[in-house]
Amino acid sequence: MVLDRIDKKILNTLQENGKITNSKLSKIVGISAPATLERVKRLELAGVISHFTAVVDPEKIGFSIMAMVSISLSLSKLSSLARIKEKFSELEEVIECYQIAGANDFILKVIAKDIKTYGEFMNKKLTQIEGIQKIQSSFVIDSIKEKKKLTLDLEEEYRV
Repeated sequence: MVLDRIDKKILNTLQENGKITNSKLSKIVGISAPATLERVKRLELAGVISHFTAVVDPEKIGFSIMAMVSISLSLSKLSSLARIKEKFSELEEVIECYQIAGANDFILKVIAKDIKTYGEFMNKKLTQIEGIQKIQSSFVIDSIKEKKKLTLDLEEEYRV
């Protein structure tokens, strides 16, 4: 599947405003409302659009601590990598998790209500996962840029 100019306009617009009505979206992209809806469904079925969601500000609902946690695994426990990934995905405090190459093996983005709650998460949950050799927490002071939108160039070809 190759994304055409209209598909890219749809994706750019939905990333800006996922609550836009199909009618307004169709006017922006320049095709009928039924054709627009059909394209959105096709993009969803192809997995290009993975889901629609509301972005909640953690601080506004009482989560004042955000940490980026670097994890290094014990070389002798690499055979349990799948189990470790599963454990990370089960932790409610972990809102993003990436397996990385470099000095560490994983980066976790963690939120907590306060430093005491974060400490409980570390001591009662994270340190209990077998195979972790090193944990290093860096606390976020300020969020400078949190880009959620992938801007699609209308002239570039994208194959799905």
